[in-house]
Amino acid sequence: MIRSLRGRLFAGLTAIILLTGLVGGLFAHHWAFNEAIEMQDSVLIQIAGLVQSGSLTGGRELHGVDEDAEVWLIDQASEDDGQLWSLKDGLALATRKGLPIRVLLRTRPDGTRFAVAQRTSVRDEIAGDMAFRTVLPIAALIPCLLLVTAIVIARSLLPMVHLASDLDGRRADDMTPLPAAQMPSELHPFITSINGLLQRMRLLMDQQRRFVADAAHELRTPITALSLQAENLDSVDLQPGIGDRVAALRQGIGRTKHLLEQLLALARQDAGQAGIATMPLVMLDDVAKGGVAELLPEAAIRGVDLGFARVEPTMVRGEVVMLAALARNLLDNALRFTPRGGRIDVWVYRDGNTAILEIEDSGPGVAPEEIGRIFEPFFRGKRPEGDGVGLGLSIVKRIVDRLEGLIEAANIAECGRTGLRVVVKLPAAAA
Repeated sequence: MIRSLRGRLFAGLTAIILLTGLVGGLFAHHWAFNEAIEMQDSVLIQIAGLVQSGSLTGGRELHGVDEDAEVWLIDQASEDDGQLWSLKDGLALATRKGLPIRVLLRTRPDGTRFAVAQRTSVRDEIAGDMAFRTVLPIAALIPCLLLVTAIVIARSLLPMVHLASDLDGRRADDMTPLPAAQMPSELHPFITSINGLLQRMRLLMDQQRRFVADAAHELRTPITALSLQAENLDSVDLQPGIGDRVAALRQGIGRTKHLLEQLLALARQDAGQAGIATMPLVMLDDVAKGGVAELLPEAAIRGVDLGFARVEPTMVRGEVVMLAALARNLLDNALRFTPRGGRIDVWVYRDGNTAILEIEDSGPGVAPEEIGRIFEPFFRGKRPEGDGVGLGLSIVKRIVDRLEGLIEAANIAECGRTGLRVVVKLPAAAA
């Protein structure tokens, strides 16, 4: 069973074309064959007229009169043709010397008779040849029609292909309605249904974002209070073993606080509506320097060499807070997975009309089957480290998308090195 709409259309139209061509070819062949027979009868009538008027004389074989038709003049005196004289004047089918012929008998004014004959095998051969030549263009036209049909079907379904490509190329959070103005009218109900679904999904996503932002905002106050109370326990003499439990409590509170901050940052990025053209100019290298300076003390404690491999003045459009969060989350993620004694290199430079921020660490990298999911919310992989909640890279991806840029992540596998290389490409702005 053919499941493809294109295949069904092509199969159906092919069957119609072949059936129509076959029926039309049979009718054309029959019509052309009969026309050729009638034309040869007309030749016999014309020759008989010439004989009756005396224009043709000099023998029984009329060579050169119609070479293909092989016409004879039949004389009454011939014994071989005596059986023909029992026929009435006009066209008839008879036999001469054991061969079927088409014969025309006429009577002269003086009462004498004559006949003009032609072998039916020759007549059928001529008629068949003419009928074949009539059908040949139809047979040659069928493949051309099939090719045109395939092209027309492909071009007719091209809007559906473009529509599918548009949907496949969209971001997961892009709920822009599909355009219906230039689409075939048959697709309008389909497009209307999809746009309705996108609208409902947008409402659900907005509700989810508001819920996450409201819940994170409401939880900040009690979490902050718990954090202060846990810090106050440092000045209290605790029984042996209680200190470890308090440390675990503080660690859990710190992780919950970090989660709430990341959720709020994610909600702010999702709620952002300003276009990149209206954003201020920001020096990307200054933002990266600030992020590196902020994390240098922690990198020193962890024994990680954090610094720039290349830094050039590079200007982009964006909010300082957004770009700072982008750099901070990338650096924090690299620092979390880089072992003691490792290094993190940062590049900031401009390549044509593109501003590039590249961060490379010497950690274990990411499992190949997980490299495509590291920008998903709450994805931590098989090797989670520290107090991360799996939102940092997701926030980075949202920021890059808002700034109309690209972000790529790849494992380092060269010269025996390991690690993760993250490259952010943003539209560079003119000074």
